[in-house]
Amino acid sequence: MADAPINLNRARKARARAEARLRAERNAVKHGRTKAERLLEAARSEKARRKLDQLMLDDPDEGEEA
Repeated sequence: MADAPINLNRARKARARAEARLRAERNAVKHGRTKAERLLEAARSEKARRKLDQLMLDDPDEGEEA
């Protein structure tokens, strides 16, 4: 037998945390992206935004007051 009594609530919660951590790691591998992939996607998005801004036509009524 163990020297000290075991707190069953603490043991249950520790096991639940360990299972949740394992599930999170599996999901990260399954669905996650690497840092390089995230940076590449952000760079492509920024480039597309700049390109769209360059192609935007100016509003003809912008400078005129009625």
